[in-house]
Amino acid sequence: MFSSIAPLARLNPFYAPHFQLVQDGLRKRPEPAEAPSTRRSLAAASAAEEYSCAYGSGRFFMLCGLGGIISCGTTHTALVPLDLVKCRIQVDPQKYKSIFNGFSVTVKEDGVRGLAKGWAPTFIGYSMQGLCKFGFYEVFKILYGNMLGEENAYLWRTSLYLAASASAEFFADIALAPMEAAKVRIQTQPGYANTLRQAVPKMFGEEGIWAFYKGVAPLWMRQIPYTMMKFACFERTVEALYKYVVPKPRSECSKGEQLVVTFVAGYIAGVFCAIVSHPADSVVSVLNKEKGSSASQVLMRLGFKGVWKGLFARIIMIGTLTALQWFIYDSVKVYFRLPRPPPPEMPESLKKKLGLTQ
Repeated sequence: MFSSIAPLARLNPFYAPHFQLVQDGLRKRPEPAEAPSTRRSLAAASAAEEYSCAYGSGRFFMLCGLGGIISCGTTHTALVPLDLVKCRIQVDPQKYKSIFNGFSVTVKEDGVRGLAKGWAPTFIGYSMQGLCKFGFYEVFKILYGNMLGEENAYLWRTSLYLAASASAEFFADIALAPMEAAKVRIQTQPGYANTLRQAVPKMFGEEGIWAFYKGVAPLWMRQIPYTMMKFACFERTVEALYKYVVPKPRSECSKGEQLVVTFVAGYIAGVFCAIVSHPADSVVSVLNKEKGSSASQVLMRLGFKGVWKGLFARIIMIGTLTALQWFIYDSVKVYFRLPRPPPPEMPESLKKKLGLTQ
């Protein structure tokens, strides 16, 4: 019964020559010498039917970037009302005392349409950020993993996730900074500008190009820890869920069940993301509202209590946001039939070194 499976099994990259299928206590005879070309074609056909491209190929990275655009652009835009209230609580806590009070005051002053202020820079900025964040993460994860080698990549996988995500976010924030600056001006300075087309020329006329990039350093302070937590916590949570919670291996789960695990792991990661990045987020919101201030000046003025204003709103926003982003990103991978490697397992060579194999 294993005659058709054995040739394909021997071609996978994890196959070890001394492992052979055993049935009823008898070893299978080795395949004849003329079989390799046939086996290769069968394996290639099987792979081609399963995935639309090779893992680590240019098409793979391109579609991962597209997944990042869809997941980040749409989710951040959908949460603009909550983000607007959160920013206003951070920059004017005397007027906007809580989430519900913030919504009430905003609707009373600007109407329901006022809750959508800043949607355009949010959509553009976070789409560009998602492209770089998810696309470059896949690039750096493979690059750093190859540099470490198979065994070290497994042993140091958390550090690998942290390094790859930090590298990706460095470039993602450069892409995000101009639109983030415009968004905060629109949302937190009444009367300054109502649209992106009004805000951009006004900002450039007042402060030049510096107006769009003066917040990039605080963005790195906020987003790099956030993204490191987002990816490393997500990867390890997925690994833990399949190991300790899900009652069957990932390979036996349906695509729908796998996406549920993705959503749960994303929400857990999002809560931690919100906490580690919130102080820097408060500084960015105030800094982009004020002209001539530096990040250190804002931080000193806010104090310890001040930088934690609006944390509850941010936890709700970022938890939901992160869960949806991972869910959408993974769904894009499923839709385009991209390779989705299972949670990492200890390499056979490392098992031998540690005496874990017979």
